Parts: sequence; C-alpha cells; structure tokens
Amino acid sequence: MRLLLIETFAMPDSLPFSAPLSETQRAKQEIRRRVLALRDGLSADERAAHSQRIAQRIMVLPSFLAARTVLLFHPFGSEWEATLLVQEALQNGKTVVLPRVLSNQGTSRRMVLQTIEDIARDTAPGMRGIFEPLPERPVVSPGAIDWVLVPGVAFTPRGDRLGYGGGFYDQLLPQMTARVLRHVPRHVPHIAGAFDVQIVDALPTDPHDCPMDAIYTERRVLHCARE
Repeated sequence: MRLLLIETFAMPDSLPFSAPLSETQRAKQEIRRRVLALRDGLSADERAAHSQRIAQRIMVLPSFLAARTVLLFHPFGSEWEATLLVQEALQNGKTVVLPRVLSNQGTSRRMVLQTIEDIARDTAPGMRGIFEPLPERPVVSPGAIDWVLVPGVAFTPRGDRLGYGGGFYDQLLPQMTARVLRHVPRHVPHIAGAFDVQIVDALPTDPHDCPMDAIYTERRVLHCARE
C-alpha cells in the first residue's frame, strides 16, 4: 500500500522569532489561550461526566452507525475523552483510523493515517505525548475515510473551528472528499465533540479553514450548514 504523507504548516508557536505573526494569527493565539484556560479549569469529574454525554450523543448518530472506516483521535491534555468513541467503534467492527505525526529536524511535520485494532496494544506516545498508532500499523489514504471526528480548541455555532495551530486537519479534510463518483464529490461528515466552554461566538478564519457539519457538547447539539 502506498504511504500517503500530508505536508503541514509549522505551528504558530514554533515560528522563528524573526517571523512576525499576522493579525489573524495573533487573534487565534489569544483565543486559544483563553479557551484552553477555561477547558483546563474543568475538574476531572466534570470532564469525565461531560465526555460520557458527548460520546453518547455521537455514538447514536446515523452517519456514525453507518460508517465503515472512521478517523478518530486520542485526546490531548484536557480534551474530552474521545477514546470512548474509539472503543465503541472497535466493538462494532468498524475500521478505526488514528493519525500519527512525523516530525523532521526542522519545523516541517507530516501526518500519516493508520489503523488500530486495540487502542492499548497498537498505540504509543508520539508528538507532545499524544498516543498515536505504532509505526508498523497499516496505512490508509484519506480517500478511504467515510466519517471523521475532528479535534479542536474552539468552535462557533456556525461550524467554524480553531485548531491547535498545526494546519493538519485543514489540509487533510479536503483530501477526503477529493474522490468523485460521476463528478459528484464524496461527502464525509465532519463531526466535532467539545465541552460547552469551547463554544465561542466568533472566530477569525482563513480561506483554508474547514467548517464542521455538527458539534456535540454536553449541553447541546449544534447543526452547522456547510457551504
């Protein structure tokens, strides 16, 4: 199987000191700091209870139930416990794919998508200590994914997303819909889970930013119209 690597941008926090941040980048960094402080301020018990509620809502989605190959992720820091969804997908016989980040000596980073069959056995700490698939796990292409759970720092009710700054998913998501059948682009649901404190009124956006179809928190469901 051909190894598909996805080139990404350097994270804003890792830009050389001589490279000035744009006004949009500065605004995004400030929102990241503010929202991450709110998320980190949730107690362990609150995060556990909220994560259960988020997972329960996503598990019963018709699109998730029908999906065969799903791209999920292992939580980072104080993120909601997305491994609940990983376990559910594995138990229901779905092909579960997780991302793995490959780092070069410089700021260039690449991401590869790999399957797992057991989250404990088939993963190990990678970049920033995030659990990722082991290098020997099978690789899949973005075109094989038919449902994706997207991580993020902040979201708006209309589906705008603020990630961690690496640009990974903004470059990856369009590749999932690139395969066409009779000139009709594939639709791959872009779903996000988040704590309600991560929902903000507005976010600065760039042309390459990819919006969500729906966002699920412990309190509400936000259905977003993707253009």
